[in-house]
Amino acid sequence: MREKNFDLLLVLQGCLKGNRNSQRRLYEQFYGYALSICLRYSKGRDEAVEILNDAFLKVFNHLDKYDTAYPFKVWLRRVLINSAIDYHRKNRNLTLTLDLASAVELAAEEMPLPKLSKEEDVLPILQKLSPAYRVVFNLYVLEGYTHQEIAELLGIDVRTSRSNLSRAIQNLRALMTKKTFDTAKMN
Repeated sequence: MREKNFDLLLVLQGCLKGNRNSQRRLYEQFYGYALSICLRYSKGRDEAVEILNDAFLKVFNHLDKYDTAYPFKVWLRRVLINSAIDYHRKNRNLTLTLDLASAVELAAEEMPLPKLSKEEDVLPILQKLSPAYRVVFNLYVLEGYTHQEIAELLGIDVRTSRSNLSRAIQNLRALMTKKTFDTAKMN
């Protein structure tokens, strides 16, 4: 629930002092935004909420590292993405593979994905990707990271990042085509 008179700096100061009411207000204010990011990195709502809660614990424990010269949402987004990556590492869901043939095919994979009618249709399809493919796809396509940056973030080879993106695109294309076909079949 968004508050009309939300003073971010005042709430952040309260959070720095360990004030539970301020922490609750910050959590509630940014819950929707944070959940939308976490859903892209998870296989479902329960996992997304787990990532979100872990991220907010990190926010509260490391708020002193936030530089108020920059927008809070930018810093929060970084914490959320890092928490999602940590979650997948911790749960050993991030099985990263290296297939040089797929990495070479990436250049040929530049065809656009089929379009779906609603933005909400994309999230369930994205959540069907394996964690390794989903994380690389999100970081590259949605967050704008380079393969070099992704490799450093995830501790993988650049070719693995390219390969995982290529496979994510292949899988998304197949899933989206199936969804489009199934929708047309129902009409």
